Amino acid sequence: MPRLLSCISICFASLALLGLSACGPDQSNVMRGNTEQVLYLGLGTEPEGLDPHLVTGVPEHYVLLALLEGLTTVHPKTLEIEPGVAKRWDISEDGRHYTFYLDPQARWSNGDAVTAGDFLFSFERILTPALGAPYAYMLYSIKNAEGFNRGKLTDFSQVGVHAPDDRTLTFELEAPTPYFLSLSTHYTWWPVHPPTVLAHGSMTDRISKWTKPGNFVGNGPFALKTWRLNHSIEVAKNPHYRDAASVRLNGIHFLPIGIDAEERAFRTEQLHITSTVPIPRIDWYRANDADRLHFDTYLGVYYFLINTAREPLNDPRVRKALAYSIDREALTEHVLKAGQQPAHHFTPPNTGGYTADVRLPYDPDLARQLLAEAGYPGGAGFPRFELLFNTSESHRTVAVAIQQMWREELGIDIGLYNQEWRVYLATRKERNFDIARAAWIGDYVDPNTFLSLLTSDNGNNHSNWGSARYDALIRQTAQTQDPDARYQLFQQAEAILMDEMPVIPIYFYVRSTLINEAVRGWHPNILDYHPYQHVWLESPAAEAP
Repeated sequence: MPRLLSCISICFASLALLGLSACGPDQSNVMRGNTEQVLYLGLGTEPEGLDPHLVTGVPEHYVLLALLEGLTTVHPKTLEIEPGVAKRWDISEDGRHYTFYLDPQARWSNGDAVTAGDFLFSFERILTPALGAPYAYMLYSIKNAEGFNRGKLTDFSQVGVHAPDDRTLTFELEAPTPYFLSLSTHYTWWPVHPPTVLAHGSMTDRISKWTKPGNFVGNGPFALKTWRLNHSIEVAKNPHYRDAASVRLNGIHFLPIGIDAEERAFRTEQLHITSTVPIPRIDWYRANDADRLHFDTYLGVYYFLINTAREPLNDPRVRKALAYSIDREALTEHVLKAGQQPAHHFTPPNTGGYTADVRLPYDPDLARQLLAEAGYPGGAGFPRFELLFNTSESHRTVAVAIQQMWREELGIDIGLYNQEWRVYLATRKERNFDIARAAWIGDYVDPNTFLSLLTSDNGNNHSNWGSARYDALIRQTAQTQDPDARYQLFQQAEAILMDEMPVIPIYFYVRSTLINEAVRGWHPNILDYHPYQHVWLESPAAEAP
């Protein structure tokens, strides 16, 4: 009886969110999905949106990867660049001119041909200042793209991207950019369907119905079928995809449920893959279900973002005191327990061959000294502030641990508050916080993807911190071709970052997931990038009676 009640309670707690009504194995999503080639994938939260030129998060990436495709894509194992919409490309000897030749089979999900003009429209859209795209800087390697985005140029034809014909796209760059082919694998570079966007407003409308089911037209391997808020996003195989014959999945159900509900759903075979693993459940899976527990290296940093416009956080001594009093080794070994590495600098080690020389210390004595110098000896008189995080028990666990460290080492107390993903993102963008939990996952394998984040006018820098010297160093890296000289510039920039401390690095990511044994073609890689056209489901062989 207790076992039956446990099954019922688990089902009703998690399956109500999944739209199911029974707990028997004949009703499980996994069994049905394996038969029908439909993948059930946990997102961990509700996506902010599906406009590739406005969203900034990882959950959004997972969905958009099914719906859209850029000029290039990646090999699912090695991350080597492979043809996407572009069937091939030429690169000039000086590395400043690229010519892409579009696949004549590339089609939108309504059957329209994907043209070079569609890409031009999309690039103009994301770079137009009125849109306010937070990721517009990802296109700054294109000649005059930055000037156009900042309003210094008003004629888009001056930007170094052109379409000589419907199947050819040419780029002129500001300087040779070794990771240029990787940039177009990111959703900010992906095209939108111009007639659909314009049918529901102007090119630069931030609020538009073009991303809704029934309206959305994409060029990826899947097409948007339904989006039920806080329930599921369903996509179905796109018959017009340029290589539809290679797509083995018939559909994907993205489920935006919390990580604890995800884990319960996984146990009851309602999910093939979770977005993460709740910290309290890691030891149980290690002991009881290790084959389905996966820890994979992930190019990302977990950090605290400081609003440097608020007192007393506007004092670098206070920010350093907070940073120096965190025992990262204890946190990763005894609290997180999934193989995360303590972050003593901002850029993950060996990112494209670069590892920062500067090292953030764990030094409570120095932290107390700095806090006293700032006017708060022993924490006396220090005002109470709050730490914001998006709703997650894992984030709360980290926040509580660091809250305790600051109380014990510095004599200060902080409040903790959480918000759902969409609200949290809006609060950050409005800079209406003291300190916020944050993370940055590499968009490509180069230190620039991390260090450019903190430039003064980066659309994703919500710290209110800026440094003219730091900005100049990052700009100089884009003009420097010698790898050693370029990495030395990054070293200088990272040293400034760790001296000013607008961010407090906590740990470097490890991707922890639960993956059902039926999933095939889902390979670990440091960008956690999994093109769905390479994924399929294969039921394990049944045991003989």
